[in-house]
Amino acid sequence: MLRRLLLTAAVSATAALSWAPGATAATPSDAPGVSPVPVASPAGPATVFTGGPSSLFPGGTPAPVRAAAAYGRSLPSLMPPPARPDDSADRLTVTVAGVGGGADGTFELECHPAGGTHPHAAEACDRLDRMTTWGKDTFAPVPPDALCTMVYGGPATAHVTGTWAGRPVDARYDRANGCEISRWNALVPVLPGARAERGGAEDTVTSR
Repeated sequence: MLRRLLLTAAVSATAALSWAPGATAATPSDAPGVSPVPVASPAGPATVFTGGPSSLFPGGTPAPVRAAAAYGRSLPSLMPPPARPDDSADRLTVTVAGVGGGADGTFELECHPAGGTHPHAAEACDRLDRMTTWGKDTFAPVPPDALCTMVYGGPATAHVTGTWAGRPVDARYDRANGCEISRWNALVPVLPGARAERGGAEDTVTSR
């Protein structure tokens, strides 16, 4: 009987020793997709989980976590790209020919603040500001179906290029008929005042 009791005690002790390391409660490492990394610590073995939120939430990442991640990714795209100085500056090059009287030539016009080689920079910038309307082209050509009077305004021509209100400008002007004369006069003093020729006589033409 004593021998049987000693044998039973030895078996029980062996079973207890072999069961102790595996008696730890279940951890997330039992879930699929988890990569535990054992780390030694004074308090005993510990487990570090890698693989991002999906490894911590085997059933799927909670909605608040997904929303926070999506917000963090989308935030930079909401910011507009910085404007380049060449795109944002209001700067025009005005080339005039056929007017005479010292008005012909190429002039640089800068606005906000006014400057450049244009002889009437401040007045020209003020005129452009008053003509500028959101959604409309300040330098738009005459519509193809416009009905224009057959009035010849002389050989004057102009070419305006550059940037205005954040948009590229490439507009040509002449005084071939009443519509073109009015379009030219609307831009004075950006363009110099010109005179119209009627049967050899010169009369000043103003826009109606």
